[in-house]
Formats: sequence, structure tokens, C-alpha cells
Amino acid sequence: MQPFTCLTAVAAVYDQANVDTDQIIPARFLRKPRGPGYGGFLFHDLRFDENGHERAEFPLHRSYWRNAGILIAGSNFGCGSSREAAVYALVDYGIRCVIATGFADIFAANAVQNGLLCMTLPDAELAQIRGAAEAQPDTHLSVDLPGQTVAMPDGTAIAFPIDPFRKRCLVEGLDQIALTRARLNEIAAFERQAETAVPWLRVALGPKTERLP
Repeated sequence: MQPFTCLTAVAAVYDQANVDTDQIIPARFLRKPRGPGYGGFLFHDLRFDENGHERAEFPLHRSYWRNAGILIAGSNFGCGSSREAAVYALVDYGIRCVIATGFADIFAANAVQNGLLCMTLPDAELAQIRGAAEAQPDTHLSVDLPGQTVAMPDGTAIAFPIDPFRKRCLVEGLDQIALTRARLNEIAAFERQAETAVPWLRVALGPKTERLP
């Protein structure tokens, strides 16, 4: 996945609590293969009416927020079902960071596997950032993940917490597959040791068992 280090982007405001994954991407789109245009499913039923026309009142349809790379949300963002496609839709639309007072656990875990930063801030600091973005709609925020700060246009920097392991995965662009492959030598060494210690195991598993390269 694409590493996340620093990001300066327009911040759009969607000030709603308990935004669930069915709102982020409706269930009928889950059968669609991920590819070009997948970001168009983001908030589909909130962004478009039954005839496919844009709902002008939806924040991401405002001219100054159409190309937002940061979404300022409310509390408990990403609740509901565990669909990873909700993260796909956000990332493929161009959102690389969501700022909220809290996230559903499974959504946050899916996010870190796909290069999406879930930034958690207290109510007061989130309100400060939200107020700046609403007062000046083309506000660009600067997120420094290694330094764990988000800076507003006036230079005010706010620190945010993040789990060290998730931070490492985002900064280095490591998903679970990449983390596993980084330890292939250790895995192969373990297998060789196991062959000596318990030679009967390979016989029990059969001739098709292959050692990792």
C-alpha cells in the first residue's frame, strides 16, 4: 500500500455522528470489483438521489470540497458492519485521513491496512479544526504522521495520539502481507529447524508440503 508520511490537503467537513459503513458504501456495491471509479460509490445514497443526480447539499459536492483529501467527521465514525470496502471507497475517492473523536474498532483496523489515517482528537480540538475549515472552506490542513501533529493555516499545530504499531505500518506502507513477507527468512529458518526436531511432521503432512522460498 502507499505509505503515509505527510499530507497537505483540503479538509471537508461532514459533521455527523455514528456514520456507519452502509452509509459510507451501500451493501449493493460490495459485489463490484475494486477498480477505476470505485471512489464513486462513496456515500452514494447520501450524495445522489434515486435518479442519480447529485444532492447539492452534500458537503463533498460543494466546489471547494470536491477534491478534499481530509474528512473532518464526528464521533464513532465507521460503525456498523465490518466491510473493508468502506475504506476502499474513501481511499479511492482521494481521502487519506479522517479526523473524528472516535472510530469503530474494525473500521480503524481496516483503515491501517489500506493507508488511511484515522486521527482521533478530543471534542475541543476537533471543534477548533472544524471551525477553521467551515470559516475558510478552502482550508488546507497539514498532517505530519511521523511527528504526530496536524497544522492549520495559521500555524497552530495540534498533537494527536496513535498506536506505535499502526503508525509504523502507515509510515512504511506495510499491510499484513508485507509484514509477513518481511519475516520470510525467519519463517524458513523455523521450518528447517522443525524438520530436524520433528521429522515425522513433514511425513504426516505429505509430499506436497513446500518450504517457503
